[in-house]
Amino acid sequence: MAAAGGSNGLAVLDALDSARTQMYHMKAIVIAGMGFFTDAYDLFCITTVSKLLGRIYYPDENLFIDKPKPGTLPVAANNLVTGVSLVGTLMGQLVFGYFGDKLGRKRVYGITLVLMAACAIGSGLSFGKTPSAVIGTLCFFRFWLGFGIGGDYPLSATIMSEYSNKKTRGAFIAAVFAMQGVGIIFAGLVSMIISGIMLRYHPAPSWKEDHTGSWKDQMPAADYMWRVVLMLGAFPALATFYWRMKMPETARYTALIEGNAKQAANDMQKVMDVEIQAEQDKLARYKAANDYPLLSREFAQRHGLHLIGTTTTWFLLDIAFYSQNLTQKDIFPAIKLTSPAGDINALKEVFEISKAMFLVALFGTFPGYWVTVALIDKMGRYLIQLIGFFMMSVFMLLMGIMYDDLKNKYTTLFALFYALTFFFANFGPNSTTFVLPAELFPTRVRSTCHAISAASGKAGAIVAAFGVQSLTLKGDEKSIKKALIILAVTNMLGFFFTFLVPETMGRSLEEISGEDGNAGNAGMGVADVSRDDKIPVSSTEWQSSMHT
Repeated sequence: MAAAGGSNGLAVLDALDSARTQMYHMKAIVIAGMGFFTDAYDLFCITTVSKLLGRIYYPDENLFIDKPKPGTLPVAANNLVTGVSLVGTLMGQLVFGYFGDKLGRKRVYGITLVLMAACAIGSGLSFGKTPSAVIGTLCFFRFWLGFGIGGDYPLSATIMSEYSNKKTRGAFIAAVFAMQGVGIIFAGLVSMIISGIMLRYHPAPSWKEDHTGSWKDQMPAADYMWRVVLMLGAFPALATFYWRMKMPETARYTALIEGNAKQAANDMQKVMDVEIQAEQDKLARYKAANDYPLLSREFAQRHGLHLIGTTTTWFLLDIAFYSQNLTQKDIFPAIKLTSPAGDINALKEVFEISKAMFLVALFGTFPGYWVTVALIDKMGRYLIQLIGFFMMSVFMLLMGIMYDDLKNKYTTLFALFYALTFFFANFGPNSTTFVLPAELFPTRVRSTCHAISAASGKAGAIVAAFGVQSLTLKGDEKSIKKALIILAVTNMLGFFFTFLVPETMGRSLEEISGEDGNAGNAGMGVADVSRDDKIPVSSTEWQSSMHT
């Protein structure tokens, strides 16, 4: 195939870019997406049970204060339980991202699932009976659980981007990430079902009626309940492992990094219904255009601002996104989705928090992911990210300023605003910050750059877990208002840093990164390319130009 009009020139890459959507695309989405289902379930199920841990292991924590209430985890312990997996995720992203570029995507892809499954099971174990032993064991395994989860981010995003055609690449990568929404729904659903079953067979008085009996009458069922919820996270990971091991290495890695066009063509012919020429002689041009390391002047000139853009926007987004998810158990009473803690017993509190989390995820979080999948290759990544950041900022600012009235007079409106922040997070930067780093950077450093961007996001999540969550843990109204206003500001900063990120819609990965030898066009958006290369930018003309 001749190189023309943005064509890669190398047959195997042209075949990938122009391939019609077929079964191997769907299979790749499911295999990579189940990893994200597991990631989300494991990361967010802790929200449903963390208050239970406080009730049964620290029952006297809040008895000797002006307004006594049920036991909660001490601030330091709560931050560790919810935040340690995020620290592990950050480190796992960097380590697996690096090895994904050095050893190949497939070679390290299965390790992440094994680590997630083993540590999900380990999270339900305890090496000792004291509260410190239980919490210490939980934190140890959740750190390594996060380490495995971290590896899934750069590897899944990179594999899906390198498998995809250029017309629907954004939708395919976003669909993988959208499985996170399904995982959050199941985290709430599974916790709700298990706590509901145990609550039926182990009733207990409310905390106000009997401080001790409200949790002790439900032992050991309550203690088993949280362990079962955490350990169930191992099953989707184990179910996906075999299929992940059967996936071939991506053709782009095999051809452009390993320099084996014949093997790349053979691998793709097995999964695509086309005949592909190897064209080994054409690889020199691609390798020459791709032969610079991450820490080089060449990378800084071509992609330095892009990396700054992807890291800052993901960092700022995750401060808000993880604050929403990790602190929703503290927000739910304010919007009347859960009862006051003193009016219910231990398992009833888990049931109500899980139900509220399930409903918010189903009607707020989940739709946003799939609206992104439907529109990302029509609207583009850039516009969706700008809209998302802006609307999140607006709704969080309104909740912060109007908190007292919303909580006491307009709880339905409060719930609506809260759900809309989730919707625009996912029909917005939570999806696009995952997609863009998988498209902007060269094959040689794509996994590493995605890992750096994702790790920056997890640094923001750690700020949420150890900083913002400390403001909301005790339920103080002034602190919650302050947290919401801070989050509105971080979202607006994300809006402005988005201007560092170019549009990638409708172009091949090699064209975006400059690996096709046209370094001058690397990273430019649709509008930028049109000014320099006279390519039409109307929707019809743009699609037409891709087929000529």
